[in-house]
Amino acid sequence: MADYEEYEDDDDFELGPSKTQRKKEMHALQALGEQLASLSEKQLEQIPVDDERLLRAIRETRNIKSNNALRRHRQYIGKLMRDIDPAPIEAALEQLFRPSREANARFHRLEQLRDDVLGAGDQGVAKVLAQYPDADRQQLRHLLLQHRRERERDQPPAAARKLFRYLRELDEAQGEG
Repeated sequence: MADYEEYEDDDDFELGPSKTQRKKEMHALQALGEQLASLSEKQLEQIPVDDERLLRAIRETRNIKSNNALRRHRQYIGKLMRDIDPAPIEAALEQLFRPSREANARFHRLEQLRDDVLGAGDQGVAKVLAQYPDADRQQLRHLLLQHRRERERDQPPAAARKLFRYLRELDEAQGEG
């Protein structure tokens, strides 16, 4: 009993990470390994993986067809991932996928702007002009009018698509300038 009381007030006594925390870290490493396994060979060459066993295991994943075998192999990759520093791999993956994420974000932003313009009418035109000073007010108003007519006649949204293309052109022109 006396031995236990010595440690009770000792602030220097530190337990390591909890079992739950270790499991989370292992699952994160396994997910990172799965992400590596899903890359094409060309993409994988851009990732700094120095461990030859890990590279071999990642490449072997492509040949496994059985779900159970694939699950075990992914666990094996996760185990191999514990021996390396994941930071450079994560940074390289971020660099590899950043352009597509940025393009998706830009696409969604332009879709939202188009929907705002179509919903707000003339105030939406003012919003576009505030964001893109080189925009043609007449063209925007014409597309809005065309959109209203299409909706009244239950026609396909051709004007909405044209407006999206025009907003994309404006965005590209502004990005180049």
